[in-house]
Amino acid sequence: MNRNSKIYVAGHRGLVGSAIWDNLIARGYTNLVGRTHAALDLLDPVAVRNFFDAEQPDVVILAAAHVGGIMANNTYRADFIYQNLQIQQNVIGESFRHGVKKLLFLGSTCIYPRDARQPITEDELLTSPLEYTNEPYAIAKIAGLKMCESFNLQYGTDYIAVMPTNLYGPRDNFHLANSHVLPGMMRKMHLARALAESDYDAIRADLAARPVDNIGGDATVEQINATLARYGIYPDRLELWGSGRPLREFLWSEDMADASVHILENVTFDDLRGDSSQPRNCHINIGTGIEITIAQLADKIANAIGYRGRICWDSTKPDGTMRKLCDVSRLHTLGWHHTVDIDTGITRLYRWYLTTI
Repeated sequence: MNRNSKIYVAGHRGLVGSAIWDNLIARGYTNLVGRTHAALDLLDPVAVRNFFDAEQPDVVILAAAHVGGIMANNTYRADFIYQNLQIQQNVIGESFRHGVKKLLFLGSTCIYPRDARQPITEDELLTSPLEYTNEPYAIAKIAGLKMCESFNLQYGTDYIAVMPTNLYGPRDNFHLANSHVLPGMMRKMHLARALAESDYDAIRADLAARPVDNIGGDATVEQINATLARYGIYPDRLELWGSGRPLREFLWSEDMADASVHILENVTFDDLRGDSSQPRNCHINIGTGIEITIAQLADKIANAIGYRGRICWDSTKPDGTMRKLCDVSRLHTLGWHHTVDIDTGITRLYRWYLTTI
């Protein structure tokens, strides 16, 4: 890979894809290709093949995926397995058919068993059952990982799979139902603080930028209160899903982007397989190796936002996997460490969020 290589970033407008795009530009790569969903539907095999016919990329970064939090994963199970399998089949398949020299596939640490040994090494893959709430998504990502591994073993390609931990950062999804835990919690606390202070101007500005259930900034006070209450946001308290006890690891999206490009530039499949005659689990965990409870995360976000109301935990809602800490020894051996700690990241993300309202 050199500075003139044509690099296709699938999902270049998303949380990670946009950060990778910016990182590549900062490193001097100028021949980048991206397409919005409106311009290229990655679920459409004919459209994807036509795109590869026209562009002939040298390198592919597959950051596009159908993603969401625990509620979305558990509710839209068919969408999560079907859409992700289809995207992977189309992009990885066309990459092979068009002689792409190098590919980076982004998965997720949810590929690991619910009761995996902690911290989770890459060798924990497929050792026991998955967490039920995100099983369809995990199976799709395992399939993508194995596609890369299998093409490498049969055809000598250089397709590398990386499994990031929970990501957050600029351009994140702040949907109150379908987002991941950190951005969803951040927005709820932002709205809860405004509601506690009867600051309906702030609430209207937020809803104007990101309507909730078709309720925008021009809604009545009654409509706003009823809508926020459906998501556990009240003047005197904020209700959050689960017990607050699960442990999670969080990685700033721009750190993830830097790790991705570092691996593209410095790591090959042969580096990962070693001299094994039957290599497996050659993917790379991307994370910090540091975990906190969801309740601790809520406290950190509340401090950053200035929310002083009560936080109540609804233990009738699922927690998901209780612990999911990456072992990042392989990543560190390959020469990369994270740079943004969780407190700094939360502050940065909230500042960014305020600029979008």
